[in-house]
Amino acid sequence: MGNHGDKPAPLTYAEVPTADPDPGEDTPRIGVSYVFATDDDDDEEEDQDQDRDEHGEEKGAWPEGEHRRRDDELPCAVFHREECVYEKKSPAETLAPEQLLHTCRPGDLVEFVAAGQYPHWTVYVGGSQVVHLHRAEVKSSFLGQASQGRRGRVVNEVYRFRPLSPDAVVQKALEQVGITGRDLSWRNSECFAAWCKFGRREFKMGGELRIGKQPYRLKLHLPGKQCHVLEFQSLEDLIMERRRNDQIGKVAVIQELASHLNHEGGGRGEAKGH
Repeated sequence: MGNHGDKPAPLTYAEVPTADPDPGEDTPRIGVSYVFATDDDDDEEEDQDQDRDEHGEEKGAWPEGEHRRRDDELPCAVFHREECVYEKKSPAETLAPEQLLHTCRPGDLVEFVAAGQYPHWTVYVGGSQVVHLHRAEVKSSFLGQASQGRRGRVVNEVYRFRPLSPDAVVQKALEQVGITGRDLSWRNSECFAAWCKFGRREFKMGGELRIGKQPYRLKLHLPGKQCHVLEFQSLEDLIMERRRNDQIGKVAVIQELASHLNHEGGGRGEAKGH
């Protein structure tokens, strides 16, 4: 289910309403909605092909790329009302695909990352295979093929929902293989993989009604023990915005926030200390 149409131009923080993180404030809260958007993390892949060798691996030294990627990630947390449901602290170390094969277990969620790209999430189902949403289709691929030359990490713990059993996760993922186009129920690879892991409707398109106050808060941890909060009506919308932040990188996000706060003259939405 869900609406399909042309992807709108990405919003900047100058255009995204923000809210003061004071939970006691009883004023209307404004969020941003991605009702018509998808980010199937495909836009950058064709441009990256020329930077890979004949095995699909990215050219250049892994350690340098690892350092650049980890330095460019912005720690954040997600709250549903007052409950923390997601947290990314200092970015975890990433591994090359061949190293991941020695650590992954069936039912694990694996995130592949590279600077300037959307993170790509997959479900490891065993036998060196993953199931993932890729280019508007749920596919079964070898882990190395799905990585597209990117480094990866197991991300079972970033969401704090109760997971399904490993067998149930694998079964849910495999049952979706072959679904494509308008039959898809997920906007991106992360929503698909997380739905397989936790089985929660919040990860599916239209899984929550966008009415009333915004129950979700995305708390961005900034340098100097500062933070900034954005509020959303659905987890789906929040994930879209958080993934956009991952794609453009920490420096760009901070620059957008600075521009927005300067434009607002230090009013609502101003960064605060922890």
